[in-house]
Amino acid sequence: MLHQSSLMDTSLTRRRWLQASLGGAAGLIAWYQGWPHLQRAAAQKNTPSGQMTWTIHVTLAPIWLDPSETLALATPYMLLYAVHDALLKPMPDNSMSPSLATKWSESEDGRTYDFELRQGVTFHNGDPFTAEDVHFTFERYKGASAGELKQKVKAVEIVNAHHVRFHLHEPWPDFTTFYGTMATGVGWIVPKKYIEKIGTDAFKNQPVGLGPYRLISHQPGIEVVLEANTDYWRQTPHVKRLVMKSVPEATTRLAMLKHQEADVAYGIFGTLAEEVRRDPNLKLEALRGQATQWVSFVDQYDAKSPWSDRRVRLAANHAVNWPAINEAENLGLASLIGGIIPRKFAYTLPLEPYGYDPRQARQLLTEAGYPHGFDAGECSTDTPYATVIESIVNDLAAVGIRAKARSMERVAIQTAQKEKTVKNLTRQGSGAFGNAATRIEAFIYSQGAQSFLRDADIDTWYTQQMTERDPQKRQAWLHKIQQKVYDEARLMPIWENAFLCVSGPRVAVSGLHADSFAYSAPYEDVRLKSS
Repeated sequence: MLHQSSLMDTSLTRRRWLQASLGGAAGLIAWYQGWPHLQRAAAQKNTPSGQMTWTIHVTLAPIWLDPSETLALATPYMLLYAVHDALLKPMPDNSMSPSLATKWSESEDGRTYDFELRQGVTFHNGDPFTAEDVHFTFERYKGASAGELKQKVKAVEIVNAHHVRFHLHEPWPDFTTFYGTMATGVGWIVPKKYIEKIGTDAFKNQPVGLGPYRLISHQPGIEVVLEANTDYWRQTPHVKRLVMKSVPEATTRLAMLKHQEADVAYGIFGTLAEEVRRDPNLKLEALRGQATQWVSFVDQYDAKSPWSDRRVRLAANHAVNWPAINEAENLGLASLIGGIIPRKFAYTLPLEPYGYDPRQARQLLTEAGYPHGFDAGECSTDTPYATVIESIVNDLAAVGIRAKARSMERVAIQTAQKEKTVKNLTRQGSGAFGNAATRIEAFIYSQGAQSFLRDADIDTWYTQQMTERDPQKRQAWLHKIQQKVYDEARLMPIWENAFLCVSGPRVAVSGLHADSFAYSAPYEDVRLKSS
């Protein structure tokens, strides 16, 4: 289980993480000592064998092989956890585990962070991992929260080949949360010399990393084949070859499992999930970590749009039979919520769902001047959640809000949302780690890469909490933001996900964790049963 207390970025909590002081390290609080299984001097050795195959519910995008453009989403990490590695990263027992960094510290004034790097580690092409790669990765990064990171970090100092220091302009309590929890991809290290040699575009097709698996072949959008990195620092992977296959049709994914053409299938919902429950050879695994989904009202700041009226937005929230859709899609395993921030995150304000009340929805529409409803355009979504959006659209139509569901491939809709080219309504979601501030930055703060909200008060409160080191004061600002979004019905929360996946009869360890990452990880731990 992940310990979300480790995300509480207060001085008191950090001191509980940190242990005995290093002699002579002036101005620094104690170095953080990594978990014992991550501190082994030499990796456990075994001989990798066999092949394990995943059927993926989305198209496998080449961009996900390069951490530099990672958005505040979980999807890219299904590949990053295999090919790459980070200074700090979520692991099943700790949401911010030391990995390529063996130790880290924060100065008393909160303006300096030091990372001691793991020695003897090499990239898949044999280049040594050094502080230069950490500096290069930070400078090259342009993914989620890149602007905020570059604004807050004054300089990245290479102290020596195995010691890097980040200097901030001012204290920023969320620095390690943004850097080390998968809220962004900035801490996932890429090779400086190799990229400078072949270029960024070539790197997406021929990546080398520091992870437990190296890329063998890649058919863009269709298949990724990986082979064990027997020199991986944590331990030698158990499985020799991993194959990731894009299989958009859920029925096909399930059929491949039944015929042992695949070992793990992502995104098996509804009646297919019920079918899995009845099959003694298959195991249904419900992942309920930190992923949430919601619908954004893209046009709500257009005065001519019905969505500019709070009563219309509230009517839409009341119009949908969320419990029934949850039962049909997730076997009732998802959790209905009133916001978009996971309840396990630090600084989350618990909010009750708006509730299913079609009579109230019709009354609100009448009060807003739409007694006969209105044409709402399209509601876009990525393909795996098309049936959810179709159910939502049907319920909206029942109260007079007439919309059409539009399915798009995942990378296409993520790009469209980032570039703000979607319109009317669009389903969004995120399984990235972090805390309430990181989720707000990406999806509620007006400067967030994936936000459709534009609210001066929210922007002011968010900016005020950024440098506040008192956790109670930070919480007050962050709670005000969440309450305002809820009171004004600025979003349509769907649920905290129950991502339903299935493992087949050959699998001993799937890497799927019920309260953790949305996909299999860490890959060096996955295993097949002995034949």
